[in-house]
Amino acid sequence: MRKNQDSTRVFTRRSFVVGALQVGFLAVLGGRLAWLQVAQGSRYRTLSDQNRINVKILPPSRGQIVDRFGVPLALNNQNYRVLIIPEQTDSIEKSLRSLQALIELKEEKIKKVLKQVKASPKFVPIEVRDDLSWEDVAKIEVNLPDLPGLAIDVGEIRSYPFGASTAHIVGYVSGVSQTEDSEDPVLKIPGFKVGKTGIEKTFDLELRGKPGNAEVEVNVVGREVRELRREPSKEGDRIVLTIDGELQRFTQGRIEQERSASAVVMDAHTGAVYALASNPGFDPNVFSKGLSAATWEELLADPGRPLTNKAIAGQYPPGSTFKMVTALAALELGMITSNTSFFCPGHYKFGDGKFHCWKKGGHGTVNLIDALAQSCDVFFYEISTKIGIDKIAETAKRLGLGHKLDFELREEKPGLIPDKNWKEANFGETWQPGETIVASIGQGYMQATPLQLAVMTARLVNGGRAVKPWIAAYAGDKFVGHDSNWPDMGLDKWHMELIRKGMDSVVNHERGTAKGSRIEEPGMEMGGKTGTAQVKRITMKQRLEGVLNEDLPWNFRHHALFVGYAPLDKPRYVCSVVVEHGGGGSTAAAPLAKELMIEVQRRDPAATQPQMEKRV
Repeated sequence: MRKNQDSTRVFTRRSFVVGALQVGFLAVLGGRLAWLQVAQGSRYRTLSDQNRINVKILPPSRGQIVDRFGVPLALNNQNYRVLIIPEQTDSIEKSLRSLQALIELKEEKIKKVLKQVKASPKFVPIEVRDDLSWEDVAKIEVNLPDLPGLAIDVGEIRSYPFGASTAHIVGYVSGVSQTEDSEDPVLKIPGFKVGKTGIEKTFDLELRGKPGNAEVEVNVVGREVRELRREPSKEGDRIVLTIDGELQRFTQGRIEQERSASAVVMDAHTGAVYALASNPGFDPNVFSKGLSAATWEELLADPGRPLTNKAIAGQYPPGSTFKMVTALAALELGMITSNTSFFCPGHYKFGDGKFHCWKKGGHGTVNLIDALAQSCDVFFYEISTKIGIDKIAETAKRLGLGHKLDFELREEKPGLIPDKNWKEANFGETWQPGETIVASIGQGYMQATPLQLAVMTARLVNGGRAVKPWIAAYAGDKFVGHDSNWPDMGLDKWHMELIRKGMDSVVNHERGTAKGSRIEEPGMEMGGKTGTAQVKRITMKQRLEGVLNEDLPWNFRHHALFVGYAPLDKPRYVCSVVVEHGGGGSTAAAPLAKELMIEVQRRDPAATQPQMEKRV
């Protein structure tokens, strides 16, 4: 009896627990149904009517590009535009013609939109025109009932405050091409733009951000009634550069005084690039607003090549700036010492050939320091035949010439440092000793970019560290730059000191080729090397007739070059300058470099770390 009573009580408790769970479950289910039917009923009734719901992809704001101090080099401005949704109109062309009667709309744009419509799904909006004025927006809004398929959208347009001054660094954005189109839905957004050159291209994925989406109720004429749900987009990363914006503006402004020129200013120890300029330039803002075919053709046809970043893609014979390479190769091989000297009568005979020095009467007896200071060709002719081209080429490559430097800007070119194998592979011919003589002073097949020449100079004056250039410091919170722990190249320190003494004498000795560009400000003195790269050889007949380089057509004149460093006692900054067809390095390039080296020391960007404040 007792046992039966206990069993009954256990059964009653279990029944109660099970019943309570069932009641609780039904209460939750009932509450959820009530929420969906009562509180959310209106929303889901609207969602069930697919003809009145648009799901829009929300474009992300493109990340800013700023200089080392946080000054914007690329940002976004508000942009009103008009879109057309093909499935919402019976006649796309009729809608466009009606729009054309209200605002300016070029025929070529109408044709382009009609072409895009054929290649896109009917539900995908297509940008008809952007950068609308308030007056244009008002006209369209008032007439929307008579403009089926058209709608006003508020987007963003890329803006470059420094214009042409930073165009070759920052690059520009433009519409997505067919080759760039992919499965990424953000690329389907009307008017979405991607990076085409410069930092905009290199860090395009980081700058893009992540798209959001929104469900929007629209009425029968396509006007938005209300937003039902929104998942916000995520802004792109902020890219912080090593560039000093004001130094960059100064550099670009200075080289714009030349018909065609380029310049690089960088840190000899860290490799951080502070200025990198190329002229002629272009205004990147015109690409953001939509470039006309005529303007594009004009840019392409310009003989000054404004779209080419000559600082990293211009390839020039390095001329006499290469003499430090030949000298270092001879020193490292033990072919010469600081006391080695040769007599320069104004020419050098080798076999049946006669190789002229730039100074007709010659320099007399010169040692290494004198040869660098006065840029005596004969001294380097003499030692080149003892070294051979392969050893010269090996030293040049160690100093950063003849190959890409893994710089962030993808337009970088490799230059060219020839040797015996290169000649055989490309011409099927044996290298000749006369070609070594010409190569020893940076002529012949030799090609280098201004960026490579700046790196060469940095490695020569920083104690022999294999520094590389870099221009991007941060992408969002991530450090993408380089520290200053560059490997030692194992070069003899005394040999490098001799090279520096020679570069010091180039500028600061009375017989130096760049003495006219000496910096007088105490503590800011610079050393360097002039260079004149021959473009077209003056024949013996022309020499006898007294034809000078400046008498030739502009595009046949010599290139003027200069590489420099400052201050003398503790080199921190290096620069390279190339003035295309500028004549002599001492008269065209060295004065320009002097101004750059004074300005960079005055601003002293190396004393600051790249700015990395969070977005406000």
